[in-house]
Amino acid sequence: MSLWELFAIAVGLSMDAFAVSICKGLSVKQVKPKHALTCGIYFGGFQALMPLIGYLLGVNFQAMIESVDHWIAFILLGIIGGNMVKEALSKEEDECLDCRFSPAAMLPMAVATSIDALAVGVSFAFLKVDIVPAVSFIGVITFVLSAIGVKVGNVFGTKYKSKAELFGGAVLILMGCKILLEHLGILVM
Repeated sequence: MSLWELFAIAVGLSMDAFAVSICKGLSVKQVKPKHALTCGIYFGGFQALMPLIGYLLGVNFQAMIESVDHWIAFILLGIIGGNMVKEALSKEEDECLDCRFSPAAMLPMAVATSIDALAVGVSFAFLKVDIVPAVSFIGVITFVLSAIGVKVGNVFGTKYKSKAELFGGAVLILMGCKILLEHLGILVM
């Protein structure tokens, strides 16, 4: 997997965390560095941890499903991306104006926004990705985008939240299609 592909996946995965960070930015009158750091550490940390866990699970079951691994990666990324696109296009308003940055408030959001990264980690096991640099890269990208999201939310409001989710979902769907097409020999990179 190239650095650009990994970057695209990292950005796609971080869009949920970015959207929640925007909401967190909306919830405070004045953004302080600790708000951005808190979101960055929670969301970036869990976005790095979850694919590592998924990778470890995938490696243990790799021999059993190696003949269909490309389909699994395609389906997982498609489902994750599809759900993100669906959420972005949904007319329902999310309740996200919780102004707390305590562990009790942040931990559930960090887990919820990184569940999709667990599935991506399983895909990484099948693709034989060098996992430590990959999860570190994903964590750093998510940290940065989450910290930026807090400020964006404070300044611009919810205007860009759904666009971020739509973009992230589209990236993940395209990466799943690319993996499948490459494995089937239709796309040569």
